Amino acid sequence: MRAVQLHEFGGPEVLEAVETEAPEPGPGQVAVDVAYAGVNFADLKARAEGYRVPDLPFVPGLEVAGRVRAVGAGVEGVEAGQEVAALTAGGAYAEVAVADAATVFPVPAGVGLRTAATLPTVLPTAHALLHEVGRLRAGETVLVQGAAGGVGTVVGQLAKAAGATVFGVVSSAAKAEYAGRYGYDEVFVDSGAGFAAAARAATGGRGVDLALDPVGGDAFRAGLDALATFGRLVSYGNASSAEPWRVGQAELFPGTRSVACFSILTLAKEDPRALRALAERAFEAVADGTVTLPVTAEFALEEAAEAHALMGGRTTTGKLLLRVNPAD
Repeated sequence: MRAVQLHEFGGPEVLEAVETEAPEPGPGQVAVDVAYAGVNFADLKARAEGYRVPDLPFVPGLEVAGRVRAVGAGVEGVEAGQEVAALTAGGAYAEVAVADAATVFPVPAGVGLRTAATLPTVLPTAHALLHEVGRLRAGETVLVQGAAGGVGTVVGQLAKAAGATVFGVVSSAAKAEYAGRYGYDEVFVDSGAGFAAAARAATGGRGVDLALDPVGGDAFRAGLDALATFGRLVSYGNASSAEPWRVGQAELFPGTRSVACFSILTLAKEDPRALRALAERAFEAVADGTVTLPVTAEFALEEAAEAHALMGGRTTTGKLLLRVNPAD
C-alpha cells in the first residue's frame, strides 16, 4: 500500500512517500480503506518534535474516513464495506489505517466521506471544550484563540448556538474575515499576546467567562488575564512549543478563576465510551446543519509535505485534507 512515513524528525521534507505492507487489525480493532485523511497541527508536532511517536519509522495522522476493510476478533457492530470515520493513534497517512473499534464511528446519513474526514478530532474536541470541560452556559462570553482554524471554526458555531457571545483571536485580517462567518461576534487581530486588553474592552472591563487556548506560552498568560471573576480557561494544546506557565493558587483564588486541560487522544485512550458519546452528538450537529467545517485545502497523499508546509506557515483556515482513495 501507499503511505507517508517519517524516518527522522524535522521539517516537512522528512515526510516520505513509500510502499509498505498494509496493516491487519488485531483483536478489538478495525482496518479502514482510507478515502481521506485529516491534517492536524498535532501531526506537525509529531513530525517535528516526536509528539506521541512511539518509534520510527512512523506513519503520522490521527483521523480518517473511508470504508471498513476488515475487523479483528471481538469487534461487533461494524461490518466490511461500511462507511466510517475513525480516530487513530497514528497511521492515517496511508491507504489502509487501523483504529480501535471504540474510536470508529458510522458516517451519518447524508454526510459524505470528504466531510466525515473532518470530524473525528475537531468536532468532539469542540464539544468537550465548550460543554464538558468549559461548562458553558447561555448568556456567557467565550474567547477563542485560533478562531480561524478547524476547532475554532466549529467552536464559534457551537458557542453561538448555545446562546453565548463569542470573541475570536486570529493573526491576520484575512483570518478575521473568515472567522466572522462562523458565529463570532467580534474577532481581534493579534499576532502576539495583547488580546486580553481587547477582550476586556469588549466586555466593558469585566472579562470573559470562558477562554480556550491551543497556543500556550504567552498566549496562555493572556487568556488567563482576559478572564472575568469565576472565569474558566481551558488549555488544549501548546502550538507555540513554549515553556508552560506556572499558575498557583494565589493567582487564581482571589477571582475564583480556574484552569483545566483537555486532550482528545487522552480521552480516546482512557474513556473511549465518553469519546463515542461526544462524537455522536458532534456528528449529529453536522448532519442537522448546526455546524459546517469547510475543507479549505486538499492534497494528494504524496503531497503531505506540502500540506504540512502550508499549515506550518500559519496562513491556513478551516480544515486541510489528504486525498487518498476517494470514491465519492
